[in-house]
Amino acid sequence: MIELEGVPELIDPVMVAAFEGWNDAGDAASAAVAHLDREWKGEVFAALDAEDYYDFQVNRPTVFLEDGVRKITWPTTRLSVVRVGGDKPRDLVLVRGIEPSMRWRSFCNEILGFAHELGVEMLVVLGALLGDTPHTRPVPVSGVTSDADLARTLDLEESKYEGPTGIVGILQEACTHAGVPAVSLWAAVPHYVSQPPNPKATLALLNRLEDLLDLRIPLGELSEDARAWQLGVDQLAAEDSEVAEYVQSLEEARDTAELPEASGEAIAREFERYLRRRDPQAGPGLATDGGLADGRDGSYLRDSPSGRTRPPKPPKAEGSGQGPARGPEDGPAKQQEGKQEDEPDSPDGDSSED
Repeated sequence: MIELEGVPELIDPVMVAAFEGWNDAGDAASAAVAHLDREWKGEVFAALDAEDYYDFQVNRPTVFLEDGVRKITWPTTRLSVVRVGGDKPRDLVLVRGIEPSMRWRSFCNEILGFAHELGVEMLVVLGALLGDTPHTRPVPVSGVTSDADLARTLDLEESKYEGPTGIVGILQEACTHAGVPAVSLWAAVPHYVSQPPNPKATLALLNRLEDLLDLRIPLGELSEDARAWQLGVDQLAAEDSEVAEYVQSLEEARDTAELPEASGEAIAREFERYLRRRDPQAGPGLATDGGLADGRDGSYLRDSPSGRTRPPKPPKAEGSGQGPARGPEDGPAKQQEGKQEDEPDSPDGDSSED
């Protein structure tokens, strides 16, 4: 039974989630949720039992000193609630954690149990994948859903992916079974500079989330961090002629493929975002207070059998001069599939997916 003492009745709540690991190239997705939590001063109101879902030899607990007393922080997934102010206030339920090591169905059931109790209207999962995209161009962000009606209503891609998946793909499928509208937003991170952080990809995810939810997100220093990141990568790439040539080939391919993006619709979206940021009424909201709630869920799924480093020199591909894509699988259809370098044999809780 889930108990949510201290959490008030929410206004048009939307759940926004991100998980470190296979679905999180450059830590872009988890950093985006962390930014929302920090800017709107979210207070944790619930945490999943780490013992149920994590292998502590894979995700180790950390020890720290507080007033001379040793304490332990366990890897887990936490939930917080923030209220976005403005003319039309609404609440966001933020879910931030690590892709679980085990019992994924139960994990999703528990997340959806909280969504049900809180009256969540839609779940948005953020992810990031590695792909053949140049760091000098705007970060591609694709919106994917398994709901055909939602795809038409929100102008999203309907997911057609088949292959290995991570917790983002499993959670979205759980939402489908539970009747909860769900969307995945995927940012493509250049595979040749995959080291975290990637503030440019984080910024792109937040901008797309703004458009999707029609709200204003305070960006703080994120825009300046994104510019500094690109300048740093420019300098690193300029040190190696092969890398510079490879980036140029990606730029040419991207400019040719995405020429339609310079459409009136894309320009209109940017202008609307600009107006939203100028609106003095749409200031940052205040977080709601909450106490710690511990609980288990109702079942929504059926069990069924079943720092910077130098950019590496990209491998040369015969004929094209481009290296292979390194993205996850559930990523947008436009992105080529591939693998995150620190993964075993497939990506998605990852660096991305769905």
